[in-house]
Amino acid sequence: MYTPHTKEDKEEMLKAIGAPSFEDLVKQVPAKFLWPDFNLPSESLDEAQASARMKALAAKNTPHLNFLGAGAYERYTPAAVRAIISRGEFLTAYTPYQPEASQGILQTIYEYQSSVCALYGMDCSNASMYDGASSFAEAVRATVRITGRRKILYSAGMNPEYVATLKTYFGHSPEYTFVKIPHKDGVLDLAALAGLLDDATACVAVQTPNFLGLIEDMPAVGPAAKAKGALLVAAADPVSLGLLAAPGEYGADFAVGEGQSLGLPLSYGGPYLGIFSCKKEHVRQMPGRIAGMTKDKDGKRGFVLTLQAREQHIRREKAASNICSNEALCALSATIFLALLGPAGLKELALANAGAAAFAAERLAAVKGLSLKFKGPFFNEFVLAVPGDAAKLREKILRNAGVDPGLPLKNLYPELGEALLVCATETKTEADILKLEKAFRENL
Repeated sequence: MYTPHTKEDKEEMLKAIGAPSFEDLVKQVPAKFLWPDFNLPSESLDEAQASARMKALAAKNTPHLNFLGAGAYERYTPAAVRAIISRGEFLTAYTPYQPEASQGILQTIYEYQSSVCALYGMDCSNASMYDGASSFAEAVRATVRITGRRKILYSAGMNPEYVATLKTYFGHSPEYTFVKIPHKDGVLDLAALAGLLDDATACVAVQTPNFLGLIEDMPAVGPAAKAKGALLVAAADPVSLGLLAAPGEYGADFAVGEGQSLGLPLSYGGPYLGIFSCKKEHVRQMPGRIAGMTKDKDGKRGFVLTLQAREQHIRREKAASNICSNEALCALSATIFLALLGPAGLKELALANAGAAAFAAERLAAVKGLSLKFKGPFFNEFVLAVPGDAAKLREKILRNAGVDPGLPLKNLYPELGEALLVCATETKTEADILKLEKAFRENL
């Protein structure tokens, strides 16, 4: 990495922090990471030669058929999405602090918020957050501020990474209690929920479809929580809402989700899009940015950032969050994606996902030695019980058939035994699924 500091600059900085040398400053880092030998070729290459070399290296990669999901999904993105977001006014737009110079990007954010509210059935949405995990954690933090309570109930079907992020947000403080609601047949155990709810409960957090792909009975969860004065945080996959009830329909106070499915590529882990929405009475507890529509002095429509409850704008101790940004370009991708599909198109997409997963489940359950772990309705993922070591079976199928059959669950859900979380989205054809079936039959 290039740094502009002179030798004198570096010596002054080392002196200020009390380190005798840079080597002493980083000595706790293993040397192989500090001074790696890159073994680069001695001869230089021009642009054409370098391009040819990179293509040759890339050609060594072996493509495989992917049935992984677990919160990040392989989906088809219409070509129009990338074409529109690649326009300079969108791709290079900076933070819209000055509304008089940022009407275009502010309007796109407002349209995104409107789309989220319509999709999730909620009153208000912010300008997006980093990812689904941060949205979930911020929603739970809001319930603690609103209720003044410190007991948090979350379903066993919640994405484990969301839960880990949540606990990190709270700093693993002993003053807060995190209680996992056990699952029964893969979904939240309503009887156990009733026994755990009390007057100290700030919220009940449930994901549907849950991490195991199963659809939760959300209309039964909300009333149970409200009876004890607790709030309901619902995490919902946006594509699933083409078929399933919106969180607003079953009384969610906060509704969050991961927007990667709405026109964003997998990209080795991001950037993604944190969807965050809530009821109107909770809007002042909403973190991040909100774009609002107003009128100027001449009565013309205009857009502004409003209710900026973040630490850059108000006293830090009164800030709802320290999140200082939003995923504007990713939010624009989601907005274009939803506008292109419309309600009917989103329903068609959801049906394609549900149909592909149902077909895959039917074919795999017919293979000797395989079985579905749960009988409940699922969306585009399901849990497949397998004989022997699931991780080793996955490696074997990948090596021999070039197919990734799914995510081994033993480390995340030991109680499920040897099982794979298998996902089939709209990108999987009948031939793809039959190839997966064949791969299992030949490698069991």
